[in-house]
Amino acid sequence: MKLLQPEGWAKPRGYANGVAARGTVVAIAGQIGWNGQCVFETDDFAGQARQALANIVAVLAEAGGRPEHIVRMTWYVVDKREYVAAYPAIGAAYRELVGRHYPAMTAVQVVALIEDRARVEIEATAVVPDP
Repeated sequence: MKLLQPEGWAKPRGYANGVAARGTVVAIAGQIGWNGQCVFETDDFAGQARQALANIVAVLAEAGGRPEHIVRMTWYVVDKREYVAAYPAIGAAYRELVGRHYPAMTAVQVVALIEDRARVEIEATAVVPDP
């Protein structure tokens, strides 16, 4: 995997401008902050983000992948102020579950998510390298 950083551009913080990779593409559906039994354990934004990230890591493991194979994430949040306020806790959870690997990312505020209790939904794409 190669991070794409055009010469002269400021280095992004917490994401990459682009990623190039070869291998098996793994598309991970949007994951929300409920556990594997579809039960919310918290309504806290950071707690739901942590659970969504854990869900992504679990699905990726089913394909033989690891967090460092993630090349793209899209975060859908229902309240950007809540998201920004939770940066420190989200960052800690991210580093714990994904590490210091920062793929290409996009975050957008949406009017609502399909599950009423969901505060965040994260989808990811990974490329598991060929053996």
